Amino acid sequence: MAIKKSELYSSLWASCDELRGSMDASQYKDYVLVLLFMKYVSDKKDPLVELKEGTTFYDMLKHRGKSDIGDQINKIIGEFAKNNNLTGIITEADFNDDAKLGTGKDKVDRLTNLLNIFNNEELNFSGNRADGDDLLGDAYEYLMKNFATESGKSKGQFYTPSEVSRIMAQVIGINRSKSQDETIYDPTCGSGSLLLKAADVAPHGITIYGQENDNATRALAVMNMWLHNFADAEIKQGNTLSSPEFLNDETGELKQFDYAVANPPFSYKAWMNGIDPEHDIYKRFEGYDAIPPKKNGDFAFLLHLIKSLKSKGKACIVLPLGVLFRGNAEAEIRKQIIKKGYIKAIIGLPPNLFYGTGIAASLLVLDKEDADKRTHIFMIDASKGFKKDGNKNRLREQDIHKIVDTFNTLNESDPKYARLVPISEIADPKNDYNLNIPRYIDSQEAEDIQDIEAHLLGGIPKRDIEALENYWKVYPTLKAGLFKAIDKRPDFYELIIAGEEIKNTIFNHPEFTAFGKQMEQVFSTWKTETIAYTKALDKGLRPKHEIHIISENLLKHYTPRVQTQYFASLYDKYAMYQHLMDYWSPDGNDEAMQDDFYEIAAEGWAAGNEVKRKEKKTKKGDKEIVKEVAGIEGLEGRLIPPALMIQEYFATEQKAIEELEAKAETLNANMEEMREEHGGEEGLLSNTIDDKGKISKANLGKAIKELGKRNEENAEEFDMLAAYKKLMDEEADTQTKIKAAKAELEKKVIAQYPKLTIDEIKTIVVEKKWMTNIEQRIRTEMDNISHRLTQRIKELAERYENPMPKLTNEVAALTSKVEAHLQAMGFDINPKIN
Repeated sequence: MAIKKSELYSSLWASCDELRGSMDASQYKDYVLVLLFMKYVSDKKDPLVELKEGTTFYDMLKHRGKSDIGDQINKIIGEFAKNNNLTGIITEADFNDDAKLGTGKDKVDRLTNLLNIFNNEELNFSGNRADGDDLLGDAYEYLMKNFATESGKSKGQFYTPSEVSRIMAQVIGINRSKSQDETIYDPTCGSGSLLLKAADVAPHGITIYGQENDNATRALAVMNMWLHNFADAEIKQGNTLSSPEFLNDETGELKQFDYAVANPPFSYKAWMNGIDPEHDIYKRFEGYDAIPPKKNGDFAFLLHLIKSLKSKGKACIVLPLGVLFRGNAEAEIRKQIIKKGYIKAIIGLPPNLFYGTGIAASLLVLDKEDADKRTHIFMIDASKGFKKDGNKNRLREQDIHKIVDTFNTLNESDPKYARLVPISEIADPKNDYNLNIPRYIDSQEAEDIQDIEAHLLGGIPKRDIEALENYWKVYPTLKAGLFKAIDKRPDFYELIIAGEEIKNTIFNHPEFTAFGKQMEQVFSTWKTETIAYTKALDKGLRPKHEIHIISENLLKHYTPRVQTQYFASLYDKYAMYQHLMDYWSPDGNDEAMQDDFYEIAAEGWAAGNEVKRKEKKTKKGDKEIVKEVAGIEGLEGRLIPPALMIQEYFATEQKAIEELEAKAETLNANMEEMREEHGGEEGLLSNTIDDKGKISKANLGKAIKELGKRNEENAEEFDMLAAYKKLMDEEADTQTKIKAAKAELEKKVIAQYPKLTIDEIKTIVVEKKWMTNIEQRIRTEMDNISHRLTQRIKELAERYENPMPKLTNEVAALTSKVEAHLQAMGFDINPKIN
């Protein structure tokens, strides 16, 4: 059975729950990642990995529940590490540490539970990796992100958010690399995520070099390389600035690389430790007429990176925004770097993206190729494109795609987002080589100005109507159907329909309808193509590759042709793309489209024939109890949810159940009404209520029996009790029928799964599940177009519908009425004050 990403992630995070409270959150990774690594190499049995008897994860299982479990795990890991030159990499965590893991039975239970989690079927890697899809690498990435989140401000710097890493990988041009012999370098590589994201883009492979100052973090990077099939990557430990490890064997100078990426510690204060920049033997500061400030290492890392590039080398580095505009020595260095032409682009990022700091940062894209001929720097202000993710901000798929597309095409169509800035403008004395993005890109939204004349005399300002020009281009006659110019006041319009008719007028306008049909056709064309494409996929597919093709095709369809270019002004093609990507991998949701792709990759479409019962795990003391979830709600189809199966094959049965449930609700409502009216202390139902405050069937029967036969004296009470009993009996009978109908439906649903043909499975999964979900999401985006126009027109109409003269007249009329009433009551409305 294939591993679902959602199940894999939840299993891995469960392992962290075993360690909560026993150690600092930043130390979880030292234990969890080592066990993940050992489980992976034990399952995969790679011929290049030496797995001697007694050195595998499965040998650890033999010691579960034993008093020396921690010591035995250490020995097994130590022996494996020795055999594979990984001592000091996977041997950092001490599984016998009483201070972190507890003592006695507490430690034994904790480690036993931890091993049991990694022994789950969900974590069996022996045959569960979709070809070309780095499932385990993604799991490692997931853990690193969560460790960084939980580690707090001071200990999360080992991880660069994957979204930022992906942008950096795609802007350095590594996708145009020609061979495995080309090199990529990260001087502050942390856990290696930046290097791996860049390597993932290289079409022919790439040779990886990285240096990390912290030895424990370097160990994370080495394991990360192994788990991503880059075991030959050179990851060295040491201070990059004072003791760079990668040197030219012949000259002793810094080794130079084809590509580089870096996310150095922001504004590092101790960068001069172990180095005399005035006499730097690696000549990193030569030619810049200044030395970086003693207490701020941003430019030191930047200059190191520049020096580490070949003559045509390309790089991207994350730096705080201050690097773009700070003065003194940094201003001089920045000026020289610009003059040398090394900066190709600057990308301003949103604040609070990075772990360990909340400040905004920028990406500097460096390119030495033809640097002396560079005349412009391309600037992108991407600071507003993000979503909230807990206490951090996070780039969405649409933000990443937009940044990369804009960079690759030098697209200046949105002047509030990107601009190709001449270096002559940057060098102008008024700017003096200051690279602060707001100097060159005004990304502020236009202010919604209140018009005084309109408030005084009425009408809607012409400029506010013209600001909706994007709509009038698509709906050229709609404007005339809503507004007309005011006589003798050509700069103002009046609404020619009632405010409550705005929505209907827009929605029923033929141009609005025509636009909607054209947009539906765009989606329909993509849908038809995607249905055919995805139905042709089968076992062995590569999920990441396939979603790339599908999503890029969606973007292509929503990129308008020249003759319909103005249509795009009403929608954001990247927002359309985001809807698909949200369904592909939704946050915190196990109903992900990507899970289906991984199932098909492992088992083919026949996975749609399988259904199982969910399990619910609870704890009773130290014992874990596993129970199956009863009823239809407890069923889980591998590709087809039971609800969808019911919708397609058992709609009649489901409708019958819903009708019974509606009947039961009506009966309950009727009983509730009778209890409200007659259930009080003196009520006719009062003597039927039991100790729990409910009317019991036994008490009801007893009360009726005590009354005997119906007669003139007891008629009212007898009829009430009999009526209530009839409702209660009917409700009980209905519930029995519901239970029986659900049980019968459950049997039919379970029996239907193995009967499905492959073609039926494809139709249900592709058309009824995937496409229905995606279409609902896209339709929401289209609905927002009309909603925005309607709301804006209503807002303008309401803002100016009561001009000052009208309000003054109304106030005068009301004042006159009040005064008349006061006079009629004998009050003097103009009393003389002595």
